[in-house]
Amino acid sequence: MADVVADWAEHLASSRGRSGATRRAYASDVRQLLLFLRDQGVPLGTAADLDPALTLPALRSWLGSLVTGGAARSTVSRRVASVRSFSTWAHRAGLLGRDVAARLEAPRAQRHLPEVLDAVQAAETMRTTELGAAEGDPIALRDRLVMELLYSCGIRVAELCGLDMDDVDTERRLLRVIGKGDRERAVPYGVPAERALRDWLDGGRPALTTSSSGPALILGARGGRLDPRTARRVVNEVTDATPGSPRVSPHALRHSSATHLLEGGADLRHVQELLGHSTPATTQIYTHVSAERLRAAYRGAHPRA
Repeated sequence: MADVVADWAEHLASSRGRSGATRRAYASDVRQLLLFLRDQGVPLGTAADLDPALTLPALRSWLGSLVTGGAARSTVSRRVASVRSFSTWAHRAGLLGRDVAARLEAPRAQRHLPEVLDAVQAAETMRTTELGAAEGDPIALRDRLVMELLYSCGIRVAELCGLDMDDVDTERRLLRVIGKGDRERAVPYGVPAERALRDWLDGGRPALTTSSSGPALILGARGGRLDPRTARRVVNEVTDATPGSPRVSPHALRHSSATHLLEGGADLRHVQELLGHSTPATTQIYTHVSAERLRAAYRGAHPRA
C-alpha cells in the first residue's frame, strides 16, 4: 500500500503539477485513512485489498471520526479533496472497480476574515525595516527586501524564497513568479521595493554569497537560498519591533497587500492576477475585509448608524 500511495503522489507531481507541500499533505491524508481502516480490522496487505476495503460507508465513517475528534471544517474539507483525488486515480489505474469517493461531500468551509495591517501600520512596518537597513548590514538589507516584496507584491513566502536572479526584470520592475501548480505570472514591484532590491544587490547579497548560493536572489546567513521558516521569523521580528503593529505572518502581508489594493480602487480581476489565484472566488474574501472596514467606519462616524 505504501507503493500505491507513492505512485499516486508521483502522479500528482507529473500530471497534475501539485506542489511538494500539497503532495505531502494529500499523501499523509490517505495514509491516515488506510491506518484508520486497518485499525477497524480491514485487511490491507496488498494493493488487491484496496477495492473491497475502500467503500463509501468506510469513508464516511472515517470522516465522522475526524469530526467527532474535533477536526476543523477546513481540515475535513482538505481530506475529502485528498481522498477524492486518490479514488479517481485508483479507479483509472484499475485498483478500484469504481470511483467510490466521487459521491463524498465536503463540509462547507467557514470563511474567516484574514488578519491584515491597516495602511498606517503597514507604512510603519516598512519604516522599521528602512531604519534597520540604514547602516548597511547585509542581513538587515535582506530583511528589508523580504518585507518589501511580500507586502508590495503580495507574493507567497514560498514564491519569494524561490526567486532567482534572472527572475527580476529591473528595467520594467517585474518579477517572474512561479506559483501553485507551477503557474508562472509577472508581478510588478514599486519604487520602494526597487530601492530595497538595489541596496541588497549592491551591498547585501555580495557579502553573503558563497559557493552554495547558486542563482538564488535572496540568501540566508550562511549563503544558501533563504528558507521559508527564516522569512517567517523575519516578518514576526519586524512586526514585533514596530510600535502599534500586531505580530503578523508573511501570509498576513499578502492579505494586507490585496486589501489595500482593493481599497485603493484596483479591479478584483487584476488583484486575482497579481496574487496568482486560479479563480476570482478565492480573491473575493478580500472584498469582505474592505466591506467590514467600511461598516466599522460607518458605525463609528454616522449619527444614524
